[in-house]
Amino acid sequence: MTSKYRPFPLVIAAPSGAGKTSLARALVERRADMVFSLSATTRLPRPGERDGVDYRFVDDAGFDSLQSKGELLEWAQVHERRYGTLKSGVEAALATGSTVVLDIDVQGAQRVRRALSDAVLLFVLPPSVSEMKRRLAERGSEDAAQLATRMRTARAELDAVKNFDYVVVNDVFEQALQTIEAIVSAERERVSRQPHLDEMLDGLRADIDGFIQGSH
Repeated sequence: MTSKYRPFPLVIAAPSGAGKTSLARALVERRADMVFSLSATTRLPRPGERDGVDYRFVDDAGFDSLQSKGELLEWAQVHERRYGTLKSGVEAALATGSTVVLDIDVQGAQRVRRALSDAVLLFVLPPSVSEMKRRLAERGSEDAAQLATRMRTARAELDAVKNFDYVVVNDVFEQALQTIEAIVSAERERVSRQPHLDEMLDGLRADIDGFIQGSH
């Protein structure tokens, strides 16, 4: 597939309960020109999650193997579990001209920026702490102590917003999704992402020169 723009990774990060995974998946589902980057994790699957679809679920030894073989673009430890982005998946998606969506933690986002300088970093915020707590409670996968840990982590992660390119508040889901789509569309029009711009400009110059010469 030949792309009209140079493809780039879109990194979506957020504190727990902001809804970044739901936004990332909805974005990919409605756009054929976007693909989801599969991450590896040592945590157990939540109800409904499938290995190889939602995550690549591995044990600690498996994760160690991925690290030692250099198969991870980035990795981080979050809430006593490790998460990492599979390098092969990102490279394959970019090679097809697709925008690859990375649903990762705040730590990992900065590592992707260092590895891929053209990555676009987007931070998702919840509309309120009460809504954040409600979303976390709905998962039903954490007890009170784990919820408290996630809230403490979220408090620290807010300081990272200044290192991102965009921030989107996920209050009304559809509005947040449309905002992200608009960001992607705008990023694709950057001068630096236009592989055929010089060719287009040369053609316009030639046509203008022809017009000028013909007018004399």
